[in-house]
Amino acid sequence: MPHLNVLGTELQACSFDPLTGYFRDGCCTTDANDLGSHVVCARVTADFLRFSLERGNDLTTPRPEFRFAGLKPGDRWCLCALRWKEALDAGVAPPVHLEATHARVLDFVELAQLQAHALPATRSA
Repeated sequence: MPHLNVLGTELQACSFDPLTGYFRDGCCTTDANDLGSHVVCARVTADFLRFSLERGNDLTTPRPEFRFAGLKPGDRWCLCALRWKEALDAGVAPPVHLEATHARVLDFVELAQLQAHALPATRSA
């Protein structure tokens, strides 16, 4: 059964460079083991990266042992649903690729909130 995005269609890839996803498969797929619900495909911004660092999650420093090259503004990345919500509440939510954002995020935020931060539709990762 295919994974669905927030629009109710088949989940598209988020990014292969950098390689993202809980499973490091380029998609924001999830399962019961993904306690952080890494389901929001976002294009990270400098403001968001700074915000995340201030909360103890350094997304810019490479961590090769986790197959993580570090992010820079403009990279697409599968974010934790609650971190995106926290950034939304703080006014620094990065823009979202709706087609690549897993429907599971709707357990945490409203579709209208995601749509207000949506990037134009794209099929390339």
